[in-house]
Order: sequence, then C-alpha cells, then structure tokens
Amino acid sequence: MSRQALTELIFPRMVELRRTFHRYPELAFEEERTASVIMEELRRLDIPFEYGGVGGGIVGRITGQDDGPTIALRADMDGLPGDETTGLPFASVNPGKMHACGHDGHMAMLLGAAAMLKQNPPPGHVVLIFQPAEERGAGARVMIQSGALDRVKAIFGGHVMRQFRVGEIMVAHGVITAQSDRFTIRVRGRGGHGARPHEAVDAVVVAGLLIMAVQTLVSREINPFHPSVVTIGQVQAGTAPNVIAEHAVLQGTIRTTQRKVRKQIIEGLNRMAKATGVLHNAVVDVEVAEGYPPVVNTEQEAEIARLAALKVVGQQGLVPLDYPSMGAEDFAYYLEQIPGCYVRFGARREGWENIPLHSPAFDFDEEALKVGAAFFNEVAREAIRVYA
Repeated sequence: MSRQALTELIFPRMVELRRTFHRYPELAFEEERTASVIMEELRRLDIPFEYGGVGGGIVGRITGQDDGPTIALRADMDGLPGDETTGLPFASVNPGKMHACGHDGHMAMLLGAAAMLKQNPPPGHVVLIFQPAEERGAGARVMIQSGALDRVKAIFGGHVMRQFRVGEIMVAHGVITAQSDRFTIRVRGRGGHGARPHEAVDAVVVAGLLIMAVQTLVSREINPFHPSVVTIGQVQAGTAPNVIAEHAVLQGTIRTTQRKVRKQIIEGLNRMAKATGVLHNAVVDVEVAEGYPPVVNTEQEAEIARLAALKVVGQQGLVPLDYPSMGAEDFAYYLEQIPGCYVRFGARREGWENIPLHSPAFDFDEEALKVGAAFFNEVAREAIRVYA
C-alpha cells in the first residue's frame, strides 16, 4: 500500500484521537487520561512502550534491524489554562483547560506515524516520545532523565501553525525559537497617607518609572538585527486608593536569540533597577529565572527534514523561515543533547484568519494531521537511511 493510501486509511482514526484529546485536556504533569488514551492506541498497534506514571511520559519503541540506528520522534501532551471559545462539538469539557496550542494534533500525528511505521518497519529503530509539560515545567528534561534518548542518533518534532496553510511545512536550520527567561522586580518604598506624599516613598511611582525605562533596553541598547523582547506582563501594588503603596512587584519575560544579548539585557535590567531605587530612595531588587533555551536546529538534520518534507508536500509546500519565533519551546533541551530538527506544520484552511496559538478561539484544520503523520513517517526513514 502506498504511503498516501495508508495516510488516507488512518486519517479517520487520527481525527478520532485528536478530538478525544481535545475534549479532555489536562495541564502540565497531570496528563493521566491523555496518557491512558495513548497507551491504549499503542497496545492496539502492538507497539511496546514504557510509562513513567502521572507526571511522566510515554516512550514507544518500533524495533527494526538490531544494527540499525535509532531515531526519536516527539509529541507533547499537555493543554493550557483557559476557557475555550471555539464552539466546536468536541470542545473541552474540563473547565479552565483547553488545547489552545495544538498538542492534541501533535499526539494524533505521532500515533498516525506510529501506525505507518509499524505496518512497514524501517531498517532501524524508532522511539516515540510522548512528553508531558511542554507549556510549563520543562517536561523534556523529565524524558531525558528517564533515558528516552539512550542510543538515539537524532530527534525530530514539529508544531501546527495557522500562520501557514495546510500542505506547507516550514524547515530551516539554525535558531528557530528564542531563549525565554522570567524576571521579578520588587520595589520597597515607605508607605504613607495619600494626602501626605512628602512623608512617604511611593512604590507605585518607582514601579511606573521602571515600566517605562525597561522599554528602552531593546529599543535603544540592543542592535536591531538581534531579535529581542522585554515585556512586563504583571504589576501588583497598593492596598487602598488613599494609601501610598510601600511595595510593588513587576513580573515579565525576556526573549533573546543570542547569549550576549541576553547578558546585556539582564545587566541593563539590574542597572536600571538599582539607579531608579537610588533616585527615589527605594530598595529595588531584581530576580531572573532562567527559562527554556533557544531551539537550534542542526544543519544535517534540517536537511534530512527538508528531504522528508519534499516527499510529503513537494517543493511548493516547503516554507522558509523568515525570522526566528520569539516564542519558546522545550524541544531545545533535546537539541542540547543530540542533533535534531523542529519544523512547523501549516494548519490554516483556505479562508481562515490567522488565529494565534494560545488564543481561546484556536483550532486547526484536521487535514494537517495527514501532513504531520506522513512527515514523521518519512523523516524517521530518511534519518535511518542517513545514519545507517
């Protein structure tokens, strides 16, 4: 049976699985029901697997020739906090939880590829990684620590995007997503009565100055050719309208694609905080929590992915990367250990607007499941051929 015919044959099952995942989303490290659906499908396909329990992941194994290379394919399992507004007949029934990032599709794609690889095993080994907690908690590190990458030569993953149309795959080498860090700025002034500001040190005023000052870190201190973002997304201060706040807390994110730029921004953040504190007689402390590193595709594996994508979507379906995404992705941890490539699957139907990931209205065209499954099938075979 041809790959195309097999893809069409398994498509209804992929749709069924995707809608089941979508209806019952679970948050990071809570993917118990999700894991049970995956394990049931692997049993149906007669694919052996190991399960790390709730909070862990699933590793399926398709075994080929003993001396053949081992290639890993990865899908993420977790949903996001949020209330779905898609109106889909299979919308989330779990209040405050939804698959707003397409992970339901990623799991269905990988299970579809598993069916294809199982029916016609390649001359090597394929490890199927179903990973918890991509959105928060760095579940990739859990999988690495569990030994999922043992003897693996290279790893491949992907993400649905409505930025691209169904039938398109974005493949590139180099930086794909940004480093993501979080910061907290704590301001301690001196509280007082709102009618007597001269007796106090207003933490709200200090915080406001910092909010504006921090915006100049990127616009006036960073080379415009080096993509970077500093965003303050949370501000907490004050207890009453007529009380001058003694404390304020600012929280935000830093996104960079180069280590030297990251260092420059963090140093600038500390410098501005200290100077603003001195200027207004307040104590200002900065804490930076390191987040996911950048995803950096290796050149050989990007070429393997490109050849696989060509077989699936043709030259017209290959999409270049114009610039790195400033989003973050814990696939980066795998790429710190072994070579690999992370791609984007077009998921926008003709006539649809580009609703962004993490939106409560996010959905994707299920035809993308065919493309993703076929790609995972082909990229595993191509990688095994290259590494044999």
